[in-house]
Amino acid sequence: MNIQKTVDGSAMTIALEGRLETTTAPELETVVRNELGGITALTFDFSKLEYISSAGLRVILTAQKTMKKQGSMKVTGANEIVMEVFELTGFADIIDIES
Repeated sequence: MNIQKTVDGSAMTIALEGRLETTTAPELETVVRNELGGITALTFDFSKLEYISSAGLRVILTAQKTMKKQGSMKVTGANEIVMEVFELTGFADIIDIES
């Protein structure tokens, strides 16, 4: 998986490419844990994300909890496979998702 971070003031966009699963989730978890200080608007760009597993969902949920305290978070560009995972797990109801 490839992670591209873009920071513009207090806004951060994290673009993911590839598969967010057990072997790649720890890398994103490190970013979420260490780099969200001072960020008030977080966007996950999933336009190049092929798949997300439960390990990936856990990291997204961690980011959501952090951002609820300090600002907002949204997901953009999720494909049909990722959207199906979000819908089946209930994440579609708790995360701001833009098509």
